[in-house]
Amino acid sequence: MAEERVEKNKIVTFVYTITDENGEVLEQSDVPNDYLHDQDERMFPKVIQALEGHQVGDVVKVTLTPEEGFGHYDPSLTFADDLKNVPKEYQRLGAEAEFRDDAGQAVTMRVTKIEDGRIELDGNPPFVDQTVVFIINILGIRDSTAQEVGSGQPMEEEQTTKPTLH
Repeated sequence: MAEERVEKNKIVTFVYTITDENGEVLEQSDVPNDYLHDQDERMFPKVIQALEGHQVGDVVKVTLTPEEGFGHYDPSLTFADDLKNVPKEYQRLGAEAEFRDDAGQAVTMRVTKIEDGRIELDGNPPFVDQTVVFIINILGIRDSTAQEVGSGQPMEEEQTTKPTLH
């Protein structure tokens, strides 16, 4: 039997590491993640292209510029308020809160500064303005279901874990 290959509508299970250009680890996931190849909008297009045709056991390295990955800093994704207006659980550096924009899209904002009775939150991705290297280790490949193809994502009950992609 031929080895399964990454192709459209296959569910790909993987672990990953994200490094900067110097090889410094920025993020690592040793917990398997699933995505629906060439359908799941949470995956960067250049990563999708790089994974195409690979098989279980392959390690794929993909360099993403800010334009191809996490983008450039957007000051409109920042918010400042008086500290007294923010619930206590968010009054610490690094705290994250999820908000919805006018289009209903979820935006996660991190507390980046608390000073002089004011708090600042930033909704820019953590690796904004950086060229990063994704190192992806393919752990599994399987056929998707019609329901998964219809939704554009793996179904929760089919996954080994919940995806934590950017």
